[in-house]
Amino acid sequence: MANEKETIPGTLITLVIGITVTAVSIWYGQNNNLLPEQVSQQAPLVDDLFNIMVVIGTALFLVVEGAIVFTLIKFRHRPGDETDSQPVTGNFSLEIFWTAIPAFIVIGLGIYSVQVYNQMGGFDTGGNMAHHGHAPVQVASLPGSNGPLLAQGGDITYGLGANAEMGVRPADLTVDVAGMQYAWIFTYPDSGIISGELHVPIGQDVKLNLEAKDVLHAFWLPQFRIKQDVIPGQQTQLRFVATKTGTYPIVCAELCGSYHGGMRSQIIVHSPEDYQAWLEANTVAQAPGSEQTLATLTDSDRLAAFTHEFGMDHVGPTIAAHTHL
Repeated sequence: MANEKETIPGTLITLVIGITVTAVSIWYGQNNNLLPEQVSQQAPLVDDLFNIMVVIGTALFLVVEGAIVFTLIKFRHRPGDETDSQPVTGNFSLEIFWTAIPAFIVIGLGIYSVQVYNQMGGFDTGGNMAHHGHAPVQVASLPGSNGPLLAQGGDITYGLGANAEMGVRPADLTVDVAGMQYAWIFTYPDSGIISGELHVPIGQDVKLNLEAKDVLHAFWLPQFRIKQDVIPGQQTQLRFVATKTGTYPIVCAELCGSYHGGMRSQIIVHSPEDYQAWLEANTVAQAPGSEQTLATLTDSDRLAAFTHEFGMDHVGPTIAAHTHL
């Protein structure tokens, strides 16, 4: 009696492959280490969404590339085989399957990303962000509405303002940010400090009022996972809470001219004590002879100090000539 060749059922092979692909994808999605460290309360929201997309992308990669490798081996041309392959007429069920699965994935990711954007203050901001308009109204929300609200005085601001919980209370610290070719200037309205760096205390709610002086820029804090366009003639804003002390880069993420790559600064997150010390040391009103110094210090002088600090002496005169603070 001839020995019959034992074969493994196709369903079992498919099950094993499915479990393996799922396990590898989930592990890599949670351990990819592709993003920089998290230093804000908003960062975990973005990272969770990113990790889910990595899980899905890894699974798709393994399935598609695995099928290609299997096909190359299984159906390779063998010496002496000059026969034609089996005719293929199509498989309607398979076409429905591979159309429906990507559709569900895209819709699911879209819904999840909208929820993340809303949690970060993109929609329901408690009166801190709304769509464009100039109606002379005060902060108010429509009854039963969770949508964008009109800002005070009729000025309406785009950006990641705050979630509903944060939006009902004022920020602990407000900083005005001016973007210009090719520098960031930070003004602290409560103290009068003007700086080429952004200094914030850890654990406090910080709101940035952003405005461009010339062309479109983008204010990006990679470690904080937040980015916002800075638009000429239109104020935008960001609101965040830092969770780790340290010095982190500020990058312009919008091509804004010849020296776009050099438009960088840094955000320094202090402990409460260190921030208070920095604030006291830099408060203009407390500096000896501050009135005389402030009167004689021109915009060119201030900009020259900032551009020299970041190795951009060659663009300082150009900024001063074309920008009016």
